[in-house]
Formats: sequence, structure tokens, C-alpha cells
Amino acid sequence: MDKEFGLHDVVQMKKPHPCGENRWKIIRMGMDIRIKCLGCEHSVLIPRREFTKKMKKVLEKHEE
Repeated sequence: MDKEFGLHDVVQMKKPHPCGENRWKIIRMGMDIRIKCLGCEHSVLIPRREFTKKMKKVLEKHEE
């Protein structure tokens, strides 16, 4: 199963952030994906392969 996600989508990860929030916004895509916690605004850079393993589902698709 291929998970489909795009820039500015809001995703849920398998593990919540230490601040307690589990909603992340994709703010950069490439070989690595940068996501920003919607609770505390902390951002994390994750390799794409690791991101697809750790992502649970897309909560909100970005409308263009």
C-alpha cells in the first residue's frame, strides 16, 4: 500500500510528539521531508523512507 501525501498536508504519525500533539504539517519535500508539529511549532527533518514508515495517515489534504 502506497501512502499518498503532499506538501502542506496535515498528517498523523504513529507516535505523538513529546508536547502531546500528534498533528504534523509537511513543510518541505524532497529526499528528506520536513514536518512541523502543530502543537509547539517544532520542526523535524526525516528521510523520506523513514517518514513513510512512521506516518500513520493523512488527516487533511492541502487544497490548491
